[in-house]
Amino acid sequence: MERKNLTIERIKAFSCPPEKTQAFLWDKDVPRLAIRVTASGAKAFIFEGKLNRSTIRWTIGKVDIWTIDNARKEARRLQRLIDIGIDPREQEQAKKAEKAAKKAATEASQKYTFIALLNAYTDYLEARGKTKSAAAARSAIKVHILEVDPILAKKSAITITAHDIAALIRQVREAGKERTAGILRSTISAAYNCGRRAPFDTDLPSTFIKFNIVNNPVDVIPTIAVKAGNRTLNREELKKYIFALDEDVIDMALKLALFSGGQRMAQLLRAEINDWNADNKILRLFDSKGKRREPREHFLPLGPIASSIVSELIKRAESKETTLLFPSKTNKTPIHDSMPGPRVTEIAATMGGEPFDLRDIRRTCETMLAGLGISRDIRAQLLSHGISGVQAQHYDRHDYLKEKHATLLKWERFLTRIVSGEEEYMIRIEGVRN
Repeated sequence: MERKNLTIERIKAFSCPPEKTQAFLWDKDVPRLAIRVTASGAKAFIFEGKLNRSTIRWTIGKVDIWTIDNARKEARRLQRLIDIGIDPREQEQAKKAEKAAKKAATEASQKYTFIALLNAYTDYLEARGKTKSAAAARSAIKVHILEVDPILAKKSAITITAHDIAALIRQVREAGKERTAGILRSTISAAYNCGRRAPFDTDLPSTFIKFNIVNNPVDVIPTIAVKAGNRTLNREELKKYIFALDEDVIDMALKLALFSGGQRMAQLLRAEINDWNADNKILRLFDSKGKRREPREHFLPLGPIASSIVSELIKRAESKETTLLFPSKTNKTPIHDSMPGPRVTEIAATMGGEPFDLRDIRRTCETMLAGLGISRDIRAQLLSHGISGVQAQHYDRHDYLKEKHATLLKWERFLTRIVSGEEEYMIRIEGVRN
C-alpha cells in the first residue's frame, strides 16, 4: 500500500474494514507513525518501532486530542530513544514511579505530621491504660506546641529537627515550668522512639510505621531532671489535715488514701464495689504505672478505720445504683483524679503555714512509716512502687498480705494517737526521760 502524508481529511475518511478488528493508516513523513482505527470507530495515533528485534507499539493519543504535527514530533522522540537503545515503555514506567513517589511523599508530609505522630503516641498510651500520662502529654502538646507554633505542628514528622524541638522546650523552661518541659521532652522523645522501633517491634501499633521515622531528633537534647520534693507534714499539721477532711466523696477519697498508707489517688478512684472483699477486708486496686502491659493487682488488707470508710462508700454507691466507690455526678464514671489535688491545696491554705499538695501527703505517709520501723521493702509493697526487675516479676510470688496488714494496723494506731493527741504526749514524755 502506497504511503501518503496524514491529513485531517484522510484521517476522517479512514475506517476499519468489516472483516477486521483494527486497521492502520501509515504516515509517509514519519514512517513509524500511523493512525489505528478499531471496529468501533475509535481512532488514535500510534508509534511502532523495533528494539533488539522486538516490536514496540506505543499509543501516542487520540486523534481528537493530538494534532498531526504534535504526533509526528512525539513519534520522532520515541524513535530517537530506540536509536540509543532505550525502551520508551520502561522510561514511562520509571517516570510514573517517580511521580507516584513524589505524590506519596507529598501526601505523607501532609498526613504524617509532627502533631499526628504525637497524637498517635498519646492514643497508644491511652490504649495501654496510661490515661493520666496521656492526659498530661496531650495538655503539654496543646499548650506548648499547637498553640505556640501551629505551623511546626503541621510539618512532616521526619523533617522536624533537634533545633525545632530544643526551641520548644527552651521556651517552656524559660517560663519557669521545669516539670512541664520535662514532660514535653519525654513525650516527643517517646513518640519518635515508637516510630523508630515500630517496623521491628510487633508490640507497637502499625500506625507508627507509616511515619517512616529513622532517627530520634530528641536524642541530642539532655533530659530534664525532675526536682524531688522534700515537703512533709509534721504530726500537728497531719492532725489538722485529718480534722479538715469532711464527708463528701473527694474528702472520703483523701481520707481513705491516708488511712491506707498513702495510696496513689488515680488508682484509688478507679475502685469499684466488687474490688472489696468484705470477709477479709481486702481492697483490690490496679497499678498501671511503669512499662506494664497489664495493670498489676495491688491488694490492701485494710485496718478497721479504712475498712469502715470503704463500707460507708459502698452504702453510698448502692444507694446511687452505681458500682463505683467514688462516682462523679453522673454516677457512670469515677471522679477525675485531678479533683482531689485542689482540695488538698485548699486545706493547706486554710491551715496556714507552708503550702503542701497531694504528693506531699503521700511522701509524709512513707516518711512516717519509715519512722515507725517499716522496712523499705514492705513500704514498697504497701505503696506499690519500685516493684520491678527479674526477681519481682518472675520469682517473688509472696503476696505480702500478712506484712501489709500488720503495717496498716500499726499505721492506723499511729494516726489515731495523732488525732487524740496521745502521740504528742508520748513524745513529750520521752523527751523528759531523755
